[in-house]
Amino acid sequence: MGGKDRLREYRGKRDFGRTREPQGRSRAAGDEPRFVVQIHDASTLHFDFRLQVDDVLKSWSVPKGPSDDPHDKRLAVPTEDHPLEYEEFEGVIARGEYGGGTVIVWDGGTYEPLSHDRKGRPVDFGESLERGHATFRLRGSKLRGEYALTRIRAGRDGDREAWLLVKAGKRRAGGHGTPDPRRARSARTGRTLAQVAADGDAE
Repeated sequence: MGGKDRLREYRGKRDFGRTREPQGRSRAAGDEPRFVVQIHDASTLHFDFRLQVDDVLKSWSVPKGPSDDPHDKRLAVPTEDHPLEYEEFEGVIARGEYGGGTVIVWDGGTYEPLSHDRKGRPVDFGESLERGHATFRLRGSKLRGEYALTRIRAGRDGDREAWLLVKAGKRRAGGHGTPDPRRARSARTGRTLAQVAADGDAE
């Protein structure tokens, strides 16, 4: 399926005359897949965790945010695929629009797919997600090391699909745990949610 079809739900939810979010124009993918973690102060304050899979960002809403503590099991609820350009999006989504609120880029970088079958053979990362379990190594400025996403509930009978995002191994020295989203600063601009919101109101 082409990238245009994969972004149909994303585009259908947004009025690009009112939001500065990217529409998803073609963009060449790099050698290593990318990831981004955004803090989103919308109707509920949450983190958005996104992994590049082919030509889109597969996305999950993580209410409590990712953690580098292996004891923290974070609920992750899938959302629509986003365009690759969304990795760099930071700003204010207009009130009344889908996802209206403030967004900052908390962390980002590249990741290494690690999924394999029971015989140790590599498995296509997109396929491993479809099967419901994928492992990967993050190389961000804040999140580093091996993580896993595991589906714990299929989206049937009116229930929303649910996953767990968990760090593998031991918590690294100097780790961040779970950040306070109100005090967290953008990895791109050093601004807080409040500062981005104030700048957006002034525009």
